[in-house]
Amino acid sequence: MAAVMEANPGQAAIAKPFYKVLYIQVLFAIVLGGLFGATFPDAAHALHIPVLNWNLSATSDWTKALGDGFVKLIKMVITPIIFCTVVAGISHIEDTAKVGRVGIKALLYFEVVSTFALAIGLLIGNLLHPGTGFSADAASAGDTASIANFTKQATEMKPVDFVLNIIPDSVIGAFAKGDILQVLLFAILFGFAIQFMGEKGRGIRDGIDTLSHAIFGVIGLVMRLAPIGAFGAMAYTIGKYGTASVVKLLYLIGTFYATALIFVIVVLGIIAAVSGFSIFKFIRYIKEEILIVLGTSSSESALPGMMAKLEGLGCSKPVVGLVIPTGYSFNLDGTNIYMTLATLFIAQALNVPLSFTEQLTILGVAMLTSKGASGVSGSGFITLAATLGVVNPALVPGMAIVFGIDKFMSECRALTNLIGNGVATIVVSAWEGELDRMKLASGLNRNVDLTDMSVVEEI
Repeated sequence: MAAVMEANPGQAAIAKPFYKVLYIQVLFAIVLGGLFGATFPDAAHALHIPVLNWNLSATSDWTKALGDGFVKLIKMVITPIIFCTVVAGISHIEDTAKVGRVGIKALLYFEVVSTFALAIGLLIGNLLHPGTGFSADAASAGDTASIANFTKQATEMKPVDFVLNIIPDSVIGAFAKGDILQVLLFAILFGFAIQFMGEKGRGIRDGIDTLSHAIFGVIGLVMRLAPIGAFGAMAYTIGKYGTASVVKLLYLIGTFYATALIFVIVVLGIIAAVSGFSIFKFIRYIKEEILIVLGTSSSESALPGMMAKLEGLGCSKPVVGLVIPTGYSFNLDGTNIYMTLATLFIAQALNVPLSFTEQLTILGVAMLTSKGASGVSGSGFITLAATLGVVNPALVPGMAIVFGIDKFMSECRALTNLIGNGVATIVVSAWEGELDRMKLASGLNRNVDLTDMSVVEEI
Protein backbone atom coordinates (compact mmCIF):
# COMPACT_ATOMS: atom_id res chain seq x y z
CA MET A 1 0.00 0.00 0.00
CA ALA A 2 3.07 2.20 -0.05
CA ALA A 3 2.30 3.73 -3.42
CA VAL A 4 -1.09 4.82 -2.18
CA MET A 5 0.38 6.68 0.76
CA GLU A 6 2.82 8.59 -1.41
CA ALA A 7 0.05 10.26 -3.37
CA ASN A 8 -1.21 13.71 -2.47
CA PRO A 9 -3.93 13.90 0.18
CA GLY A 10 -7.38 13.93 -1.32
CA GLN A 11 -6.22 12.65 -4.73
CA ALA A 12 -8.33 9.47 -4.54
CA ALA A 13 -11.47 11.45 -3.73
CA ILE A 14 -10.87 13.81 -6.71
CA ALA A 15 -9.97 11.07 -9.19
CA LYS A 16 -13.11 9.01 -8.52
CA PRO A 17 -16.69 10.35 -8.80
CA PHE A 18 -18.43 10.45 -5.42
CA TYR A 19 -21.03 7.87 -6.42
CA LYS A 20 -18.26 5.35 -7.08
CA VAL A 21 -16.68 5.77 -3.64
CA LEU A 22 -17.34 2.70 -1.48
CA TYR A 23 -18.37 4.42 1.75
CA ILE A 24 -20.82 6.67 -0.13
CA GLN A 25 -22.39 3.60 -1.73
CA VAL A 26 -22.62 1.78 1.61
CA LEU A 27 -24.11 4.82 3.36
CA PHE A 28 -26.72 5.22 0.62
CA ALA A 29 -27.52 1.50 0.81
CA ILE A 30 -28.02 1.64 4.60
CA VAL A 31 -30.44 4.58 4.31
CA LEU A 32 -32.28 2.95 1.40
CA GLY A 33 -32.48 -0.37 3.25
CA GLY A 34 -33.87 1.28 6.36
CA LEU A 35 -36.52 3.14 4.36
CA PHE A 36 -37.47 -0.01 2.45
CA GLY A 37 -37.78 -2.07 5.65
CA ALA A 38 -39.88 0.61 7.38
CA THR A 39 -42.13 1.28 4.38
CA PHE A 40 -42.55 -2.28 3.11
CA PRO A 41 -41.91 -4.55 6.12
CA ASP A 42 -43.72 -7.51 4.54
CA ALA A 43 -41.79 -7.20 1.28
CA ALA A 44 -38.55 -7.17 3.28
CA HIS A 45 -39.31 -10.83 4.10
CA ALA A 46 -41.56 -12.13 1.30
CA LEU A 47 -41.10 -11.02 -2.28
CA HIS A 48 -43.38 -11.90 -5.20
CA ILE A 49 -42.23 -11.18 -8.76
CA PRO A 50 -45.08 -12.11 -11.15
CA VAL A 51 -43.04 -11.60 -14.34
CA LEU A 52 -40.48 -14.21 -13.28
CA ASN A 53 -43.05 -16.29 -11.40
CA TRP A 54 -40.90 -16.00 -8.28
CA ASN A 55 -42.57 -16.22 -4.89
CA LEU A 56 -40.06 -15.95 -2.08
CA SER A 57 -41.91 -17.04 1.05
CA ALA A 58 -41.67 -15.30 4.39
CA THR A 59 -39.42 -18.05 5.66
CA SER A 60 -36.81 -17.27 3.02
CA ASP A 61 -36.08 -13.72 4.31
CA TRP A 62 -34.45 -12.62 1.06
CA THR A 63 -33.14 -9.36 2.50
CA LYS A 64 -31.48 -11.24 5.36
CA ALA A 65 -29.91 -13.53 2.77
CA LEU A 66 -28.28 -10.54 1.07
CA GLY A 67 -26.65 -9.40 4.30
CA ASP A 68 -25.70 -12.89 5.44
CA GLY A 69 -24.28 -13.68 2.00
CA PHE A 70 -21.91 -10.72 2.10
CA VAL A 71 -20.77 -11.53 5.66
CA LYS A 72 -20.11 -15.14 4.59
CA LEU A 73 -18.04 -13.95 1.65
CA ILE A 74 -15.89 -11.90 4.01
CA LYS A 75 -15.61 -14.71 6.56
CA MET A 76 -14.50 -16.95 3.71
CA VAL A 77 -11.15 -15.11 3.55
CA ILE A 78 -10.64 -14.16 7.21
CA THR A 79 -8.73 -17.26 8.28
CA PRO A 80 -6.45 -17.32 5.19
CA ILE A 81 -5.65 -13.63 5.71
CA ILE A 82 -4.82 -14.16 9.39
CA PHE A 83 -2.72 -17.22 8.60
CA CYS A 84 -0.74 -15.51 5.82
CA THR A 85 -0.24 -12.26 7.76
CA VAL A 86 0.95 -13.94 10.96
CA VAL A 87 3.16 -16.51 9.22
CA ALA A 88 4.77 -13.90 6.96
CA GLY A 89 5.31 -11.53 9.88
CA ILE A 90 6.86 -14.07 12.24
CA SER A 91 8.99 -15.77 9.59
CA HIS A 92 10.63 -12.40 8.81
CA ILE A 93 11.46 -11.72 12.47
CA GLU A 94 15.01 -12.49 13.53
CA ASP A 95 14.33 -12.00 17.25
CA THR A 96 12.22 -14.98 18.36
CA ALA A 97 11.39 -13.41 21.74
CA LYS A 98 9.69 -10.49 19.97
CA VAL A 99 6.49 -12.45 19.28
CA GLY A 100 5.99 -13.22 22.96
CA ARG A 101 6.83 -9.64 23.87
CA VAL A 102 4.21 -8.28 21.48
CA GLY A 103 1.61 -10.71 22.82
CA ILE A 104 2.24 -9.75 26.44
CA LYS A 105 2.04 -6.04 25.66
CA ALA A 106 -1.18 -6.55 23.74
CA LEU A 107 -2.83 -8.55 26.54
CA LEU A 108 -1.75 -5.97 29.13
CA TYR A 109 -3.27 -3.21 27.03
CA PHE A 110 -6.46 -5.21 26.54
CA GLU A 111 -7.01 -5.79 30.25
CA VAL A 112 -6.42 -2.16 31.23
CA VAL A 113 -8.67 -0.69 28.54
CA SER A 114 -11.37 -3.36 29.08
CA THR A 115 -11.48 -2.40 32.76
CA PHE A 116 -12.08 1.23 31.77
CA ALA A 117 -14.91 0.12 29.46
CA LEU A 118 -16.58 -1.89 32.22
CA ALA A 119 -16.18 0.96 34.72
CA ILE A 120 -17.68 3.55 32.37
CA GLY A 121 -20.73 1.34 31.83
CA LEU A 122 -21.23 1.11 35.60
CA LEU A 123 -20.67 4.83 36.09
CA ILE A 124 -23.21 5.91 33.43
CA GLY A 125 -25.72 3.32 34.66
CA ASN A 126 -25.53 4.69 38.20
CA LEU A 127 -25.71 8.30 37.07
CA LEU A 128 -28.60 8.07 34.58
CA HIS A 129 -30.59 5.11 36.03
CA PRO A 130 -31.97 4.09 32.59
CA GLY A 131 -34.02 1.21 34.05
CA THR A 132 -35.73 3.12 36.85
CA GLY A 133 -39.49 3.29 36.36
CA PHE A 134 -39.56 0.55 33.76
CA SER A 135 -42.54 -1.81 34.07
CA ALA A 136 -41.39 -5.12 35.54
CA ASP A 137 -44.19 -6.86 33.63
CA ALA A 138 -42.14 -6.35 30.46
CA ALA A 139 -39.82 -9.08 31.66
CA SER A 140 -42.42 -11.65 30.71
CA ALA A 141 -42.87 -10.32 27.18
CA GLY A 142 -39.67 -11.68 25.70
CA ASP A 143 -38.86 -14.91 23.92
CA THR A 144 -38.52 -17.21 26.93
CA ALA A 145 -37.28 -20.14 24.85
CA SER A 146 -34.43 -18.08 23.41
CA ILE A 147 -33.59 -16.66 26.84
CA ALA A 148 -33.40 -20.18 28.27
CA ASN A 149 -31.08 -21.19 25.42
CA PHE A 150 -28.69 -18.29 26.08
CA THR A 151 -28.74 -19.04 29.82
CA LYS A 152 -27.95 -22.70 29.15
CA GLN A 153 -24.97 -21.76 26.97
CA ALA A 154 -23.75 -19.34 29.63
CA THR A 155 -23.80 -21.98 32.38
CA GLU A 156 -21.84 -24.37 30.15
CA MET A 157 -18.93 -21.94 29.68
CA LYS A 158 -15.86 -22.90 31.71
CA PRO A 159 -12.41 -21.23 31.59
CA VAL A 160 -10.64 -24.59 31.15
CA ASP A 161 -12.85 -25.49 28.17
CA PHE A 162 -12.14 -22.09 26.63
CA VAL A 163 -8.36 -22.60 26.89
CA LEU A 164 -8.53 -26.16 25.53
CA ASN A 165 -10.73 -24.96 22.65
CA ILE A 166 -7.84 -22.80 21.42
CA ILE A 167 -6.07 -26.05 20.46
CA PRO A 168 -7.76 -27.40 17.31
CA ASP A 169 -8.61 -31.06 16.88
CA SER A 170 -7.08 -30.70 13.42
CA VAL A 171 -5.55 -27.88 11.43
CA ILE A 172 -8.01 -28.36 8.59
CA GLY A 173 -10.87 -28.25 11.09
CA ALA A 174 -9.69 -24.91 12.46
CA PHE A 175 -9.79 -23.38 8.97
CA ALA A 176 -13.11 -25.06 8.15
CA LYS A 177 -14.81 -23.71 11.31
CA GLY A 178 -13.24 -20.30 10.91
CA ASP A 179 -12.04 -20.28 14.53
CA ILE A 180 -9.74 -17.25 14.70
CA LEU A 181 -7.83 -18.24 17.84
CA GLN A 182 -7.19 -21.78 16.61
CA VAL A 183 -5.89 -20.51 13.27
CA LEU A 184 -3.80 -17.91 15.10
CA LEU A 185 -2.16 -20.61 17.25
CA PHE A 186 -1.26 -22.75 14.24
CA ALA A 187 -0.02 -19.71 12.28
CA ILE A 188 2.33 -18.73 15.13
CA LEU A 189 3.77 -22.26 15.29
CA PHE A 190 4.08 -22.45 11.50
CA GLY A 191 5.79 -19.04 11.36
CA PHE A 192 8.34 -20.12 13.96
CA ALA A 193 8.94 -23.37 12.04
CA ILE A 194 9.77 -21.43 8.85
CA GLN A 195 11.98 -19.10 10.85
CA PHE A 196 13.95 -22.00 12.32
CA MET A 197 14.46 -23.43 8.81
CA GLY A 198 16.63 -20.46 7.93
CA GLU A 199 17.52 -20.16 4.25
CA LYS A 200 15.60 -23.35 3.43
CA GLY A 201 12.35 -21.66 4.45
CA ARG A 202 12.78 -18.69 2.12
CA GLY A 203 10.75 -20.31 -0.67
CA ILE A 204 7.83 -21.06 1.64
CA ARG A 205 7.94 -17.54 3.03
CA ASP A 206 7.91 -15.99 -0.44
CA GLY A 207 5.00 -18.24 -1.40
CA ILE A 208 3.02 -17.10 1.64
CA ASP A 209 3.69 -13.46 0.73
CA THR A 210 2.42 -14.06 -2.81
CA LEU A 211 -0.65 -15.90 -1.54
CA SER A 212 -1.39 -12.97 0.79
CA HIS A 213 -1.45 -10.56 -2.18
CA ALA A 214 -3.85 -12.84 -4.03
CA ILE A 215 -6.23 -13.09 -1.05
CA PHE A 216 -6.29 -9.32 -0.66
CA GLY A 217 -7.22 -9.22 -4.35
CA VAL A 218 -10.22 -11.41 -3.53
CA ILE A 219 -11.16 -8.98 -0.76
CA GLY A 220 -11.04 -6.11 -3.24
CA LEU A 221 -13.55 -7.94 -5.42
CA VAL A 222 -15.83 -8.93 -2.52
CA MET A 223 -15.91 -5.40 -1.13
CA ARG A 224 -17.68 -4.25 -4.29
CA LEU A 225 -20.74 -6.14 -2.97
CA ALA A 226 -20.73 -4.31 0.38
CA PRO A 227 -23.61 -1.94 -0.56
CA ILE A 228 -25.84 -4.90 -1.46
CA GLY A 229 -25.05 -6.63 1.83
CA ALA A 230 -25.64 -3.46 3.84
CA PHE A 231 -29.00 -2.82 2.11
CA GLY A 232 -30.22 -6.36 2.80
CA ALA A 233 -29.12 -6.45 6.44
CA MET A 234 -30.67 -3.07 7.28
CA ALA A 235 -33.93 -3.76 5.41
CA TYR A 236 -34.33 -7.09 7.23
CA THR A 237 -33.64 -5.59 10.68
CA ILE A 238 -36.09 -2.71 10.32
CA GLY A 239 -38.66 -4.82 8.48
CA LYS A 240 -38.69 -7.58 11.09
CA TYR A 241 -38.34 -5.68 14.34
CA GLY A 242 -39.98 -2.45 13.28
CA THR A 243 -39.43 1.05 14.59
CA ALA A 244 -41.79 0.44 17.51
CA SER A 245 -39.35 -1.94 19.16
CA VAL A 246 -36.73 0.79 18.98
CA VAL A 247 -38.97 3.46 20.48
CA LYS A 248 -40.08 1.21 23.35
CA LEU A 249 -36.63 1.12 24.93
CA LEU A 250 -35.17 4.13 23.20
CA TYR A 251 -33.70 5.49 26.42
CA LEU A 252 -31.59 2.40 27.01
CA ILE A 253 -30.41 2.34 23.39
CA GLY A 254 -29.58 6.03 23.50
CA THR A 255 -27.75 5.64 26.81
CA PHE A 256 -25.69 2.76 25.45
CA TYR A 257 -24.76 4.60 22.24
CA ALA A 258 -23.86 7.73 24.21
CA THR A 259 -21.73 5.72 26.64
CA ALA A 260 -19.88 4.02 23.78
CA LEU A 261 -19.34 7.41 22.14
CA ILE A 262 -17.92 8.82 25.37
CA PHE A 263 -15.59 5.83 25.64
CA VAL A 264 -14.35 6.23 22.06
CA ILE A 265 -13.88 10.00 22.23
CA VAL A 266 -12.54 10.29 25.79
CA VAL A 267 -10.74 7.04 26.63
CA LEU A 268 -9.60 5.98 23.17
CA GLY A 269 -9.15 9.64 22.22
CA ILE A 270 -6.71 10.20 25.09
CA ILE A 271 -4.85 6.97 24.28
CA ALA A 272 -4.62 8.05 20.63
CA ALA A 273 -3.41 11.56 21.52
CA VAL A 274 -0.70 10.17 23.81
CA SER A 275 0.35 7.84 20.98
CA GLY A 276 0.60 10.76 18.56
CA PHE A 277 -2.53 10.62 16.38
CA SER A 278 -6.10 11.91 16.31
CA ILE A 279 -8.97 9.54 17.06
CA PHE A 280 -11.21 11.58 14.74
CA LYS A 281 -8.82 11.26 11.82
CA PHE A 282 -8.52 7.53 12.51
CA ILE A 283 -12.30 7.10 12.49
CA ARG A 284 -12.48 8.98 9.19
CA TYR A 285 -9.73 6.75 7.78
CA ILE A 286 -11.70 3.56 8.52
CA LYS A 287 -15.11 4.97 7.60
CA GLU A 288 -15.76 2.23 5.01
CA GLU A 289 -15.24 -0.47 7.63
CA ILE A 290 -17.42 1.40 10.14
CA LEU A 291 -20.31 1.65 7.67
CA ILE A 292 -19.96 -2.02 6.71
CA VAL A 293 -20.13 -3.01 10.39
CA LEU A 294 -23.11 -0.69 10.88
CA GLY A 295 -24.93 -2.32 7.99
CA THR A 296 -24.09 -5.96 8.77
CA SER A 297 -23.85 -5.88 12.61
CA SER A 298 -20.68 -7.97 12.28
CA SER A 299 -17.23 -6.66 13.17
CA GLU A 300 -15.72 -9.66 11.38
CA SER A 301 -16.96 -8.30 8.06
CA ALA A 302 -14.44 -5.45 8.39
CA LEU A 303 -11.49 -7.48 9.71
CA PRO A 304 -9.59 -8.01 6.43
CA GLY A 305 -9.97 -4.37 5.44
CA MET A 306 -8.83 -3.22 8.88
CA MET A 307 -5.69 -5.34 8.70
CA ALA A 308 -4.82 -3.92 5.28
CA LYS A 309 -5.44 -0.32 6.34
CA LEU A 310 -3.46 -0.64 9.59
CA GLU A 311 -0.47 -1.88 7.61
CA GLY A 312 -1.03 1.11 5.36
CA LEU A 313 -0.76 3.36 8.43
CA GLY A 314 2.75 2.09 9.12
CA CYS A 315 1.99 -0.68 11.64
CA SER A 316 4.29 -3.65 11.15
CA LYS A 317 2.85 -6.84 9.67
CA PRO A 318 3.72 -9.02 12.75
CA VAL A 319 1.97 -6.60 15.14
CA VAL A 320 -1.12 -6.34 12.94
CA GLY A 321 -1.25 -10.11 12.55
CA LEU A 322 -1.04 -10.74 16.29
CA VAL A 323 -3.00 -7.86 17.83
CA ILE A 324 -6.07 -7.75 15.54
CA PRO A 325 -7.03 -11.46 15.73
CA THR A 326 -6.28 -11.61 19.47
CA GLY A 327 -8.24 -8.43 20.06
CA TYR A 328 -11.35 -9.98 18.53
CA SER A 329 -11.38 -12.36 21.51
CA PHE A 330 -9.77 -10.35 24.30
CA ASN A 331 -10.46 -6.68 23.56
CA LEU A 332 -14.23 -6.36 23.36
CA ASP A 333 -14.71 -2.81 24.63
CA GLY A 334 -18.23 -2.43 23.26
CA THR A 335 -19.32 -5.75 24.74
CA ASN A 336 -17.88 -4.76 28.13
CA ILE A 337 -19.80 -1.48 28.19
CA TYR A 338 -22.98 -3.33 27.24
CA MET A 339 -22.45 -5.93 29.97
CA THR A 340 -22.27 -3.54 32.89
CA LEU A 341 -24.86 -1.07 31.59
CA ALA A 342 -27.38 -3.79 30.72
CA THR A 343 -26.88 -5.47 34.11
CA LEU A 344 -27.66 -2.24 35.94
CA PHE A 345 -30.61 -1.52 33.62
CA ILE A 346 -32.15 -4.93 34.36
CA ALA A 347 -31.56 -4.56 38.11
CA GLN A 348 -33.23 -1.14 38.08
CA ALA A 349 -36.12 -2.34 35.92
CA LEU A 350 -36.81 -5.28 38.26
CA ASN A 351 -36.26 -3.18 41.41
CA VAL A 352 -33.41 -5.43 42.55
CA PRO A 353 -30.88 -3.22 44.38
CA LEU A 354 -27.21 -4.04 43.85
CA SER A 355 -24.74 -3.25 46.60
CA PHE A 356 -21.34 -1.71 45.96
CA THR A 357 -19.76 -5.13 46.47
CA GLU A 358 -22.11 -6.71 43.93
CA GLN A 359 -21.27 -4.00 41.42
CA LEU A 360 -17.56 -4.67 41.92
CA THR A 361 -18.36 -8.33 41.34
CA ILE A 362 -19.84 -7.37 37.98
CA LEU A 363 -16.44 -5.98 36.97
CA GLY A 364 -14.57 -9.14 37.88
CA VAL A 365 -17.11 -11.57 36.45
CA ALA A 366 -17.62 -9.64 33.21
CA MET A 367 -13.85 -9.52 32.67
CA LEU A 368 -13.84 -13.32 32.56
CA THR A 369 -17.16 -14.09 30.86
CA SER A 370 -16.51 -11.65 28.00
CA LYS A 371 -13.50 -13.78 27.05
CA GLY A 372 -15.19 -17.14 27.55
CA ALA A 373 -17.86 -16.55 24.91
CA SER A 374 -15.62 -15.13 22.20
CA GLY A 375 -16.29 -16.62 18.80
CA VAL A 376 -19.77 -17.83 19.85
CA SER A 377 -22.84 -16.61 17.97
CA GLY A 378 -24.77 -14.16 20.16
CA SER A 379 -21.78 -13.86 22.48
CA GLY A 380 -22.92 -10.49 23.87
CA PHE A 381 -26.15 -12.01 25.15
CA ILE A 382 -24.44 -15.19 26.38
CA THR A 383 -21.93 -13.22 28.44
CA LEU A 384 -24.77 -11.13 29.87
CA ALA A 385 -26.53 -14.32 30.99
CA ALA A 386 -23.35 -15.62 32.60
CA THR A 387 -22.75 -12.33 34.43
CA LEU A 388 -26.32 -12.04 35.73
CA GLY A 389 -26.28 -15.63 36.96
CA VAL A 390 -23.18 -15.02 39.09
CA VAL A 391 -24.03 -11.54 40.38
CA ASN A 392 -27.66 -12.27 41.27
CA PRO A 393 -29.72 -15.14 39.75
CA ALA A 394 -32.88 -13.09 40.33
CA LEU A 395 -31.77 -10.85 37.45
CA VAL A 396 -31.67 -13.60 34.80
CA PRO A 397 -35.41 -13.42 33.89
CA GLY A 398 -34.91 -9.72 33.19
CA MET A 399 -32.93 -10.59 30.09
CA ALA A 400 -36.26 -10.75 28.30
CA ILE A 401 -36.52 -6.98 28.69
CA VAL A 402 -33.50 -6.27 26.50
CA PHE A 403 -33.78 -9.31 24.22
CA GLY A 404 -36.07 -7.60 21.72
CA ILE A 405 -33.75 -4.63 21.19
CA ASP A 406 -30.43 -6.46 21.44
CA LYS A 407 -30.17 -6.39 17.66
CA PHE A 408 -30.17 -2.58 17.71
CA MET A 409 -27.33 -2.51 20.23
CA SER A 410 -25.20 -5.14 18.51
CA GLU A 411 -24.14 -2.62 15.87
CA CYS A 412 -22.77 -0.30 18.54
CA ARG A 413 -20.95 -3.15 20.27
CA ALA A 414 -19.33 -4.19 17.00
CA LEU A 415 -18.38 -0.62 16.06
CA THR A 416 -16.75 0.06 19.44
CA ASN A 417 -14.88 -3.25 19.29
CA LEU A 418 -13.64 -2.42 15.79
CA ILE A 419 -12.33 1.05 16.68
CA GLY A 420 -10.82 -0.22 19.94
CA ASN A 421 -8.84 -2.96 18.21
CA GLY A 422 -7.60 -0.54 15.57
CA VAL A 423 -6.30 1.86 18.23
CA ALA A 424 -4.74 -1.05 20.14
CA THR A 425 -2.77 -2.12 17.07
CA ILE A 426 -1.31 1.35 16.54
CA VAL A 427 -0.44 1.66 20.24
CA VAL A 428 1.31 -1.71 20.44
CA SER A 429 3.20 -0.94 17.21
CA ALA A 430 4.38 2.31 18.80
CA TRP A 431 5.45 0.48 21.97
CA GLU A 432 7.48 -1.91 19.84
CA GLY A 433 9.11 0.94 17.94
CA GLU A 434 7.63 -0.45 14.72
CA LEU A 435 5.26 2.34 13.77
CA ASP A 436 6.21 4.39 10.71
CA ARG A 437 5.22 7.87 11.88
CA MET A 438 5.44 9.38 8.40
CA LYS A 439 3.08 6.74 7.03
CA LEU A 440 0.75 7.29 9.98
CA ALA A 441 0.59 11.05 9.43
CA SER A 442 0.10 10.85 5.66
CA GLY A 443 -2.24 7.87 5.89
CA LEU A 444 -4.68 9.57 8.26
CA ASN A 445 -5.11 12.35 5.73
CA ARG A 446 -6.03 9.99 2.91
CA ASN A 447 -9.06 8.10 1.66
CA VAL A 448 -8.29 4.45 0.91
CA ASP A 449 -10.79 2.41 -1.09
CA LEU A 450 -10.12 -1.34 -1.09
CA THR A 451 -12.28 -1.82 -4.18
CA ASP A 452 -9.58 -0.01 -6.13
CA MET A 453 -7.51 -2.88 -7.51
CA SER A 454 -4.43 -0.66 -7.91
CA VAL A 455 -4.56 -0.20 -4.14
CA VAL A 456 -4.89 -3.93 -3.54
CA GLU A 457 -1.79 -4.63 -5.60
CA GLU A 458 0.27 -2.45 -3.27
CA ILE A 459 -0.87 -4.18 -0.04
